[in-house]
Amino acid sequence: MNYALLSKYRGELMGAAMLFVILFHIGMPKTNLFYSLHKCGNVGVDMFLFLSGIGLWFSWSKSQLLGQFYRRRLLRLYPAWLIMAMLFYIPNYLYAPHGGYSPNIYHLIANIAVGWSFWRVDDLTFWFVPAIMALYLCAPFYMQLIRKYPSCRWMPVVFLVWMVMVQYMPFVHSSVGHVEIFWSRVPIFLLGINCGQWVMDGKRMEPQALWLTLLLFVMSLAMCMELEQHWRGHFPLFIERLVYIPLSATAMLLLCELFEHTPSLILRGLAFVGGVSLELYLIHVEFVYRKISPYHLGYIVNFLITFSAGLVLAWLLSKFVEKVILRKIK
Repeated sequence: MNYALLSKYRGELMGAAMLFVILFHIGMPKTNLFYSLHKCGNVGVDMFLFLSGIGLWFSWSKSQLLGQFYRRRLLRLYPAWLIMAMLFYIPNYLYAPHGGYSPNIYHLIANIAVGWSFWRVDDLTFWFVPAIMALYLCAPFYMQLIRKYPSCRWMPVVFLVWMVMVQYMPFVHSSVGHVEIFWSRVPIFLLGINCGQWVMDGKRMEPQALWLTLLLFVMSLAMCMELEQHWRGHFPLFIERLVYIPLSATAMLLLCELFEHTPSLILRGLAFVGGVSLELYLIHVEFVYRKISPYHLGYIVNFLITFSAGLVLAWLLSKFVEKVILRKIK
């Protein structure tokens, strides 16, 4: 097993993560045999963040110019975000009771600009984008820190303790507990940055590590499925998200090994999905799934329609951004 495979198959892993997220978002009755497994699709978010951390380390290693670093992130993220945020938040402001997530015009502008209602009232509509914006903003300073002081690579453990504080310390919980979904994803993002150098160097794992990886994957998956099937609503959510960390890391390593023996056609398909994963994330729930879910078409049909229609719209959006917006900026 070689960490370099995480870079070689980065696009394919992003595509797989996006598929997991869509499978998670499609509603399934709890009586379904695969209910607990489908709920584990939420781990796709952690996969995205881990891979993003690795990608940022690659980018930062090539050029440590702060302005250039932010410009790359801005051009990749912001045009698609602005378009879809306007398409959602403006109608929501005009037609939802009391302005929906935007009680006044200032909140509307802030929602379109940075997804402000996520930080204000835990609006989960597009929560991943404002969350990744905040992480991108802080990432260069963390990368500088661990270059200068390698012991600071333990920072993910600091955030593990912070997750417990957010849940159980009254002052902290009342202040920032409403965005627990963000805090519980910070460790996996920092771990991705920490692993960036291993990936760049092509660090190999001992052959025996495969069995440890398999064991940790099976244990993590079994625990998440148990929590979803029998304990949902009876434990703080950060407990399961702690288990997402080893589950996502081991799943990606095992997927890389699987991709080494996967037909190229499937790999190209996954890489294509990974290439428009941002656009697909922004589109698939609010602009596809919510439109068809009232017809009760069943899980598989809902997934196929949401994925196929969302993929076409995501590709069109990416091409519009590339050919119209980015070309004018350049």
